[in-house]
Amino acid sequence: MSTPINNETIAGLLQELGMDPAFSSNSLSSLATANNRYLKDLKLNVTSTLGTANLTRKEAYMIALAVAVNERHPELVNAFEQLAKKEGASIEEVGEVHACASIMGINNIFYRFRHYMHDVEYYNKQSAGLRMSVLMNPIMGKSLFELVSLVVSAVNGCERCVVAHERSVKEEHGASEPRIYDAIRLGAVIKGLCTAM
Repeated sequence: MSTPINNETIAGLLQELGMDPAFSSNSLSSLATANNRYLKDLKLNVTSTLGTANLTRKEAYMIALAVAVNERHPELVNAFEQLAKKEGASIEEVGEVHACASIMGINNIFYRFRHYMHDVEYYNKQSAGLRMSVLMNPIMGKSLFELVSLVVSAVNGCERCVVAHERSVKEEHGASEPRIYDAIRLGAVIKGLCTAM
């Protein structure tokens, strides 16, 4: 942490996220020092994607939490955990978001490798040999778990996982394309927020 930043937009963003008003980072300091107009865009993007009609606040905070976990941003992880709990997320659901982000990190690397090596028959014929029991009967419900998995896979850039989870969310769990689209937009914005903070 560095010296607190005196910037109205940053102060508003930190307040909205329930974060320590004294929070600072080198990136935020640089943006504030330059009085960069991106800060206003970032705050507006965070506000609008967390408040979409296609996701409940609890769902939005859980998706945001998964991205913060994936990006290893402890302050945002803490903020989104607290916000999700305020919206009714249980300790078990919060833990499951952490598990989901972790297993998607594993799967995204593994299946991205297989995708890159599509001509190598050996790799594609082998069993993954990975334990993934967290994917079965998730506490948060299979539909939301699949949506969170889709968002993390998109952030991690795994085409195979994105295609599989999008199909599952839409065809097996009845999610609409606007709901999926808003979840992906949210994931993208929170990834940007992690970078800026």
